Amino acid sequence: MRPFSVRSLLSFHASMRLPGDKSISHRAALLSALSNRTTLLNNYPLNNDCLFTLRVLRQLGIKVAIKRLEGFRADVRIAGKGLHGFRPPRSSLYVGESGTTLRLILGILAGQEFKTKLIAGKSLSTRPMLRVTGPLRMMGAQLDSVRVKRGLRTEEYPPISIKGGKLKPIVYTLPIASAQVKSAILLAGLFAAGKTSVDEPVKTRDHTERMLELFRADIRHTGKKVVINGGGMLVSPGRIYIPGDISSASFFMVLAALIPCAEVAIENTSVNPSRLGIVKVLKRMGADIRVIMRTTHSFEPMGTILVRNKRLKGVRVSKEAIPSLIDELPILMVAASFARGKSVFEGIEELKVKETDRIISMCENLKKMGAGVEVFRKAGHVAIRIAGGKLRGASVRSFGDHRTAMSMIIAGLAAEGMTELDDVSCIDKSFPGFTRLIRAFSVKS
Repeated sequence: MRPFSVRSLLSFHASMRLPGDKSISHRAALLSALSNRTTLLNNYPLNNDCLFTLRVLRQLGIKVAIKRLEGFRADVRIAGKGLHGFRPPRSSLYVGESGTTLRLILGILAGQEFKTKLIAGKSLSTRPMLRVTGPLRMMGAQLDSVRVKRGLRTEEYPPISIKGGKLKPIVYTLPIASAQVKSAILLAGLFAAGKTSVDEPVKTRDHTERMLELFRADIRHTGKKVVINGGGMLVSPGRIYIPGDISSASFFMVLAALIPCAEVAIENTSVNPSRLGIVKVLKRMGADIRVIMRTTHSFEPMGTILVRNKRLKGVRVSKEAIPSLIDELPILMVAASFARGKSVFEGIEELKVKETDRIISMCENLKKMGAGVEVFRKAGHVAIRIAGGKLRGASVRSFGDHRTAMSMIIAGLAAEGMTELDDVSCIDKSFPGFTRLIRAFSVKS
């Protein structure tokens, strides 16, 4: 247990560069390992999730060298061995609480001709995996998992054993918009003889498609459809600079919007169009936010996000917009709690199957701080209505969830009085330097 407390922040002026984007980093490491030579990854984040991906690669026989830098980041050198260069691990692969590591490595292991067992942490072991194991079975992989009857349906959970081999291409329509599931199928498609096609109900983040293009895979994508032609070789670009994580940046974006006379510049940040949902919603809420110095660095758009304080107003976010900001919903709920009027977030049921049920964690905490929060159903989907105003400090819980914890710290900095959080150790999952930055800002104010 690592408790943490904050008081109202009187001012906030900062310029910062954040560790590399978590989603991009996982994919960069995995494709580097599958490529034909060594790749240097600059600005790799040293959070727990991304370190588990490197650990798994080492267990599979890949040489990984880490040069640690300041600010919980590193230069990582990965010696690729090609699509079939992995060796059978000597023991089970433990992925901790990293759902991205688990789902993406399953796609790669589906093409390896050996059996592997993957074990997850306590929270991840309760998250549904049939959405991944189902299509991989259709491609020819053999998978065993923990099966639990849920009404008329049987769901699957870790631990998962997988025996890969010769895969066949499939045409697959995702029943639920998920970049991780799409990515697992595309990675398995690298090993299939022919074209594997994935159709999405709603366009999700496209980091995997961009990364596969960078490594010269035979991939085409138009609209919500992605097609990959397997059997080729991945060619390393030699060096990749990983842009800063916009999900990590979102906490400071909202903080700057809420604190009087505040201003923050977040440099070298990923401004991938599929991840700008947070920027679009904040702009609709009236935030003074700009993306400047926009550049395309090799494979991903990158720029500086500048935010200044301005009173926010309520907003409606439709279910179609949710996939582009699913990770940022908790901090947007905090922003809505301080906005004028009411905000509604529709189609948010995926929040139930994150590290915790984020609907419960955020609603319980925000209510303790005085927010008017209501959960209801609309057209068969879960929605939240938040009546904005002022919050007051309270004793709140992280629920073991990194995004809940960071969101409540931001809420405490903008609220009146003292806010105490029971445990912030979970933040190390994605942003281990977060509380250190917060303390630095608090001292300056």
